[in-house]
Amino acid sequence: MLNDADIDRIWFGCGNFGGIGSSPRLRSAGDTEQQALQLLDHARRVGLRRFDTANTYGGGSSEIILGKWLRSQDASFVKDAQIATKVGNPHGCPPGETPLSRTQIAWHLDGSLRRLGLERIDLYYIHEFDRVTPLEETLDAMTRAVESGKIDRFGISNASLSDVKAVRKLAGSSLASRFEYVQNEYNLLATADAKALIPYCAGHGLRYIAFSPLAGGFLTGKYRSGEQPPPGSRLAHAPEVCGSYSNEQSFAVIERLRQSAEERQQTMAGTALRFVLDTPRVDGLIIAPRRLDHFASLGLAPQ
Repeated sequence: MLNDADIDRIWFGCGNFGGIGSSPRLRSAGDTEQQALQLLDHARRVGLRRFDTANTYGGGSSEIILGKWLRSQDASFVKDAQIATKVGNPHGCPPGETPLSRTQIAWHLDGSLRRLGLERIDLYYIHEFDRVTPLEETLDAMTRAVESGKIDRFGISNASLSDVKAVRKLAGSSLASRFEYVQNEYNLLATADAKALIPYCAGHGLRYIAFSPLAGGFLTGKYRSGEQPPPGSRLAHAPEVCGSYSNEQSFAVIERLRQSAEERQQTMAGTALRFVLDTPRVDGLIIAPRRLDHFASLGLAPQ
């Protein structure tokens, strides 16, 4: 089981609410509002108080559902909870615009605040860099959001080491003092960041948050080499999201994970999560269970 210190490092990911991620094609494959609210209730029961979403998850449904749930909770819980959302995914950008332009950030930020029912967002991420908008313009928009009181802290996601260095170099004093988080994919099958990016973040006061610690479900053992993915699974619905893991090298790592979990008398999911939590200088991670029993497989039990 996870201890209190472990639980405090875990964010509950809302990326499956109303769709799988940001893709319009996968709206019907996501959790319904009823399912999402049940998952959020259970997340609170197991002690989670950090929640991660994005303006484009489920076409905005994720923020709407999370906002509805927050309004149903007691004031003391909401005060202590931390909410992270994001801007910059191209699926949220109208034709002819760039996702991280000054006008797009301002418009989407107000939309996120409205859907979440908040006056200020605790943590606001650049979801991904559009590589078209000048970074100076994007950071200026984020600075205005900080100075207006609409966001408290700032982070970047899907970022390279050069991205992190560039943001640190170009951020003005107001934004630099709030630049605290980097959120990237990190798991047993994707360990590249451990070499340079994670140590760099730690050396410059940035918190590294790992998303997809179970590699889109591969590290739970649900997928087997040479076999069709289970119906309804993420790989069956969206092979483009995590299909890059479907290779012999990955399945060899998964088999070693299976053996290690059996030796420890743990689930594969719990062992995979432990790997990320035990990686030096990783501040936290994001989980996205889709059934209540998934919490138990990760070592999370009602408190």
